[in-house]
Amino acid sequence: MTFFIWGVLPYVVLLILISGLTWRYKYDQFGWTTRSSQLYESRILKIASPIFHFALLAVFIGHLVGLLVPKAFTDWAGLSQEMYHLGAFYGGGLAGLALAVALGMLIWRRRRTGRVFKATTANDKFMYLVLAIVIILGLLATFTGETHLNGEHHNYRETVSVWFRSMVIFQPDVAPMAASTWQFKAHVFFGLFLFAITPFTRLVHAFTAPLHYLFRPYIVYRSRDTSKARQVSAGGRGWDPVGTSDRDKGRR
Repeated sequence: MTFFIWGVLPYVVLLILISGLTWRYKYDQFGWTTRSSQLYESRILKIASPIFHFALLAVFIGHLVGLLVPKAFTDWAGLSQEMYHLGAFYGGGLAGLALAVALGMLIWRRRRTGRVFKATTANDKFMYLVLAIVIILGLLATFTGETHLNGEHHNYRETVSVWFRSMVIFQPDVAPMAASTWQFKAHVFFGLFLFAITPFTRLVHAFTAPLHYLFRPYIVYRSRDTSKARQVSAGGRGWDPVGTSDRDKGRR
């Protein structure tokens, strides 16, 4: 069972993620959106949404560093375990708390604003629940996951990180993950579940990078000259008023 959870399940989740994204892009491009509710309420959204996304970016970068950078490298670079731990504890903790607060604001906004709540689907509610569980377990792992139940010290860079890198190179080593604390196990397990459901929720928009905005031409807006609006003719510059051109009259 241990090997299945930590040696097989992550690859199953990856397959579901890739297949789900491919299916969603091919058959549901119009649904590939956050289904924004800004028109219904913007006062809370304009505060909570930026905090949530910037905090999420900080958490993501922190996870990448913690999982991909070996302890041997930071030791070689002269960064002691104590300094690294303090940085991860306070930096990661602050980013996680900001993420939790912003998510709480977004959920509260959806619940208290009638029009936003009516636009919230069962899928959205389930997604918010799973996301909240992952964030809470992440905070729990950050603040309490450094100690085993028997009181022994735990360093996730010698357990969770080693397991993660073994999965990346397709040589699963489940023993390090099995040796981690229950807080990290629970956080990783529900994190895998969140990735598995992502293609089928509004979180799918995280995989859309609007790179075409960097290359598209500028859009020029001009005010309408109402004094000349009625002087437009078929032979002049500009658009013919709808239903008044000779071709339109011939169709009547």
